[in-house]
Amino acid sequence: MFTTRPEIAGTFGAVASTHWLASQVGMAVLERGGNAFDAAAAAGFTLQVVEPHLNGPGGDCPIILHDAKLGQQRVICGQGPAPAGLTVDLIQSKLGLDMMPGTGFLAAPIPGAFDAWASMLFHHGTWRLRDVLAFAISYARHGAHMVPRIAQTVASVRPLFETEWTSSAAIWLRNGGPQPGQLYANPVLADTYERVLREAEAPGRNREAEIQAARDAWYSGFVAEAIERFGRVPAMDTSGERHAGALTAQDMANWRAGIEKPLAYDFMGTTVLKCGPWSQGPAMLQTLALLSGFDIAAMDPVGDAFVHHVAESMKLAFADREAFYGDPDFTDVPIETLLSKAYTDARRALISHDASLEFRPGNPDGLPARGVDYAAAIERAEAMAMAAGTGEPTVSRLGASGGDTCHVDVIDRHGNFVSATPSAGWLQSSPAIPELGFCLGTRCQMFWLDESLPNGLKPGKRPRTTLSPSMVLRDGQPWLSFGTPGGEQQDQWQPIMLTRMLAHGFNIQEAIDLPSFHSEHWVSSFWPRGAKPGKLVLEGRFAAEVLSALRARGHKAEMGGDWSEGRLTGARREGDGQIFAGANPRGMQGYAVGR
Repeated sequence: MFTTRPEIAGTFGAVASTHWLASQVGMAVLERGGNAFDAAAAAGFTLQVVEPHLNGPGGDCPIILHDAKLGQQRVICGQGPAPAGLTVDLIQSKLGLDMMPGTGFLAAPIPGAFDAWASMLFHHGTWRLRDVLAFAISYARHGAHMVPRIAQTVASVRPLFETEWTSSAAIWLRNGGPQPGQLYANPVLADTYERVLREAEAPGRNREAEIQAARDAWYSGFVAEAIERFGRVPAMDTSGERHAGALTAQDMANWRAGIEKPLAYDFMGTTVLKCGPWSQGPAMLQTLALLSGFDIAAMDPVGDAFVHHVAESMKLAFADREAFYGDPDFTDVPIETLLSKAYTDARRALISHDASLEFRPGNPDGLPARGVDYAAAIERAEAMAMAAGTGEPTVSRLGASGGDTCHVDVIDRHGNFVSATPSAGWLQSSPAIPELGFCLGTRCQMFWLDESLPNGLKPGKRPRTTLSPSMVLRDGQPWLSFGTPGGEQQDQWQPIMLTRMLAHGFNIQEAIDLPSFHSEHWVSSFWPRGAKPGKLVLEGRFAAEVLSALRARGHKAEMGGDWSEGRLTGARREGDGQIFAGANPRGMQGYAVGR
């Protein structure tokens, strides 16, 4: 099979990410003796500079890792919770809103990315923080290559920057604004990271003490203080009104990224690991569980039967996501039942030859599906166009995307693995904080304004994030690290890729290059929380007869661009010690490197 680039192979190490500079940074760390955790953190901080329209220092970052020395897999939850002052009463009664805004200050959770990277370095890394941050600081200080999509994104929100978010204009519209192909710097962000290092370093402090001091500077020091101070000034958001934020320095001081075991599901001779139900990750496991009852290997991987069965399985899994997932510290999620054979078998029986246009959550343990107003979601999708800065639509027919995500995979020669999906805090999410050079995320837009719901807003609660890294074990040993940007599409494109690898024998690059698809059937996690029953978008390289066959089954199927579905990357390690990696050609940014 022709591929757009080779599936690279080596024995020393590999890095695959959504931007070639981050991949090369990660590889440089490995070449200089760092491990996978050092490399992933350096790449992650670099992504904040080179993909600022997709993530930032004020965003989120869930991580799944395997530590070869410990022989353990762990999740670092870099998804910050809602501030103490962000309540349903504030949004509804005091501000008169019926939905969380998709941009601005109100939807900002505690920014979790910095502590997620720092926690991984503290517990598993070997490098000092200054060495890890050196690459990102250099690009922020001296400039990085401006890819066209950054310039397109800035252009899409230019009127908002010029009239409302003037602090963002100061960064992104100086000298006329960014031009594709030019170097573009963010010296204020470089200053922020330099100050963090100055406050962290002191005579006699070892590596771990420096990292801890840096975390304190961020969450209990000048960074937190600047965030609270600037957030008190009301800013325009998608409600059409100006609102101040609820996030305080005390909120940040009280929080650190949690560490937990990943969820696991056995599928086709492997064990698939995902984050818990505070993310949408379990929906991928439910999808795989449903697919395990079909003869997927006998289906053409680009045929209508494959697309139909995957899409219908995802509809059921994501309906359960909407009805039952939420922060398990606040709600009882029946995850064991949702992944059980009996429940899955009963749900699978709902899948027929024809497409379903209904929203069909189940009743695990007899629990009712509450609070899911599908009709209202359909009305919102029809009535409201996406406002600048909201959501994570990787595929946009309107030009620049509203916001999206990054991903990085690393495997080193010691057998350490990292799968990380940093996102949010993108340049178009909220006004840039002048003293810091970055803006806050808006993940709290994913909450419903009903405290009784699994994903209902409560102070200190994590919004059910779409961010969803993946790791796969084979014979109990780490085998594959992979992931993608894409919001709702993350746990659609990933099971498609994995199933094609396991059922049809494709390698990473082949599985990435194959034409993919996504559904918009269920309720979106992003403002304005719409739904489009039966909508199925196929990449343009699918055969015309496949589109016709899917429409005959009842899907509201349409054809997208030839290279429009997915931004997957992945790396795997085989039993003979060889390390393989691949990356997405779509968008012409992702790259895998290794030797």
